[in-house]
Amino acid sequence: MIRTLKISTFILLVFLAITSCKQENPNWKVEAKKANDMHASMQQLTDVIVHDIFSPPVAARIYSYASIAAYEGLRHDYSEYKTLVGQLNELKELPQPVAGEEYCFPLASMQAFTTVGKALIFSEDKVEDYQQKCYKEFEKINMPEDVYKRSITYGDELAKSILAWADSDMYKQTRTYPKYSITDDQEMWKPTPPDYMDGIEPHWREIRLMVLKSANQFSPKPPTEFSLNPDSQFYKETMEVYNALQTADAKDLEERKAIAKFWDCNPYVSTHRGHVMFATKKITPGGHWMGITKIVCQKENADMMQTTEAYTRVSIALMDAFIACWDEKYRSNLVRPETVINESIDENWRPLLQTPPFPEHTSGHSVISRASAVTLTELFGDNYSFIDDTEEAYGLPVRNFNSFYHASEEAAISRLYGGIHYRPAIDFGVEQGQKIGEFIVQKLDTH
Repeated sequence: MIRTLKISTFILLVFLAITSCKQENPNWKVEAKKANDMHASMQQLTDVIVHDIFSPPVAARIYSYASIAAYEGLRHDYSEYKTLVGQLNELKELPQPVAGEEYCFPLASMQAFTTVGKALIFSEDKVEDYQQKCYKEFEKINMPEDVYKRSITYGDELAKSILAWADSDMYKQTRTYPKYSITDDQEMWKPTPPDYMDGIEPHWREIRLMVLKSANQFSPKPPTEFSLNPDSQFYKETMEVYNALQTADAKDLEERKAIAKFWDCNPYVSTHRGHVMFATKKITPGGHWMGITKIVCQKENADMMQTTEAYTRVSIALMDAFIACWDEKYRSNLVRPETVINESIDENWRPLLQTPPFPEHTSGHSVISRASAVTLTELFGDNYSFIDDTEEAYGLPVRNFNSFYHASEEAAISRLYGGIHYRPAIDFGVEQGQKIGEFIVQKLDTH
C-alpha cells in the first residue's frame, strides 16, 4: 500500500512538472520561417543607415555583408542553394553546423544578419532593440531550448567570420588615408554649394570587390574633353544641363522635376535660410534598389530563402558597382555642371537637386541602377512591371515601371534633370553598370 502510494505520488509530481513547463511546439520549424521577417530586418537596417547618414558607397558595403551573413545562415535549410564561399573574393571558409545536431536556421540567419549589421553602423542600440523583438517572436513558437541556444550560437559564429572577412577589405585602412586635394584646374572637381563638403571616399577604389576582378575591369569611356569654347562638345553638354528645366513645355517640365526628385536619394541634403541651416536625411540610391527588391519579392510572394537570395545578389551588385564607379570618378576627376555654369555662364543658376560631394564622371545612379536592374531581371524576368512606392516614406508619390531596365533608365536620366550630371556620365554609366551586372550574374551561382 505504501509502495503504491509512493509510486502514485511520483507520477503525479512528474505530471505536474511537465504541465507546468512550456510545451514544445511540434510545428516550430514551420512557424520559424514566419518568425524571420527578412523584409522587416532589411527595413530596420535601412532606417539605421538613413539615421546615421552613411554615404552611398558605405551603405552598399553594409547591405552586402549583412545580407551575405543572412544568406549563409539560412541556406542550410534549402539544399538547392549553394554557398558563396569560393565565389566571393577572399571568402575562403565559414563555420558549418555540427553534423547530427538540430538547428533553427531562420533564427541563425536573423542573428547573423543583425549582428553583422550592428557592427557596421553607429546606432547599435537601434539594432539591439530590434534584435530583442525578434527573439520574442522566436520564443513564441516554443522550439526546443537547446535548438534555440545552438542556433543563436551558430548565428554568432557566422557573424564573427563574416566580420573578420569584412575587416580585411581595406575599409578601415582607407579611413586614415588623406582627403581629396583641391586644385586650381578648371576641369577638376571642387566642392560645391551650399556646404562645400570634402570629396567623399576618394580611396574607395581600394576596397576589396565582391565578384569583379579589379575596379577598372569595366572602365567606361572617358568624359568629353573640357572646353569653354561655345562651339565645343563639352560646352554643348554643359548647356544641355543648364537648359534641362528651361526648354521643356509645362507638362514635360513637371514630369522632369518629378523624376529628378523621385530618384534624388541624397542621404544628406542641407537647406540654408539666412543664418539658419537644417538638414534632411533620405535613403541612399542603393537603399532605393533594396526597396525595389522588397516590392518585387512581396509581389511574387517569394519565400524566405528567395527573398534573402534577392537581397544578397542585389547588394553584391551594388557593392561592386560603387567601387567601379568611384574608381572612374577619382580618375577622371571631372568638375560638376554647377561649378562650370556658375563660374562661366550664369552665377545665379542652381541645380534642382543638391550636387553630391564627389567628382562627376560617371553617374553613380546610372552605374548602380543598371547593375541592380540586370540582377533583378535575371531573378524575376524582363518586362516585369511594378509600382515603386519606395519614396513614399520621404513624401514622394509612387511611380510605375514596365521593367527593371525602365526604372534604371529613369534613374539615370534623372541626374540630367536634377542638374547633377552631363549626358556622357549618364550614358556611359549605364553601359558600365550593364557590363558589371552581366559579369556578376554570370559568375555568381546561388542555386
